[in-house]
Amino acid sequence: MKKKTMIELHRISCEEFKKARKIPLVVILDDVRSLNNIGSVFRTSDAFVIERIMLCGITATPPHPDIHKTALGAEDSVEWEYCERVTDAIEQLRAAGYVICSVEQVNGSVSLNDFKVEPGKHYAVILGNEVKGVSQQAVDMSDYCIEIPQYGTKHSLNVSITAGIVIWDFFNKMIFSTKV
Repeated sequence: MKKKTMIELHRISCEEFKKARKIPLVVILDDVRSLNNIGSVFRTSDAFVIERIMLCGITATPPHPDIHKTALGAEDSVEWEYCERVTDAIEQLRAAGYVICSVEQVNGSVSLNDFKVEPGKHYAVILGNEVKGVSQQAVDMSDYCIEIPQYGTKHSLNVSITAGIVIWDFFNKMIFSTKV
């Protein structure tokens, strides 16, 4: 097997990405402190054509060289906005009809494997701080809390890994109900 060249990959331009149809998913970063994690979420969000990212609280915003180091330009293709308070982002999305889902381990959480994405609905997933997770205020305002099943000795995953798993899962479930 031969690795594909960049030309053979047929990647779209940033301008084409902005015009492309997106999956109905918004990612909210709630006090994510690592610039590398933020950049990774941008890159994953680009790969799976999400609508936008909402950066909240202490979460840094582009342009920044450390975000760019992992985003590799996805901070220019993926739409983003900053909200000082995560509660403002949630209220804005809820008013627009989004289903709000925190990715957090709580009593009554739904396993990601069992979470059903309904055709025609728009979703927002909240990913939290590397140490404290999703804020309790955001959890309280969520329609669902989704948990990634884990079977080892650790009780959590890095936020950028969590983002990759959750965004891929939503993308995979949504492509059967929405043509991208």
